[in-house]
Amino acid sequence: MTSSNLYESLNIANVIKMRAKHQNVILKEMLVALELGSNTMSSLRHGRMIAADSLARIADYLDCSVDYLLGRTENPEINR
Repeated sequence: MTSSNLYESLNIANVIKMRAKHQNVILKEMLVALELGSNTMSSLRHGRMIAADSLARIADYLDCSVDYLLGRTENPEINR
């Protein structure tokens, strides 16, 4: 991703969707498991950013880094 796309909520929503598909995760089930509102993805798609802790929980659930979801890296691996 280019730097002009960083932090745009629509791009973040797309990355989450692609990562979930890659992990065979159903978004609705993920949101329920994380106790996030069903409108979380809708908010991202409509230009509203979600809370940092919600983004971190999604990253943990999808076994990737927040940096990956934000588009700061193309490597989904978490550097531990």
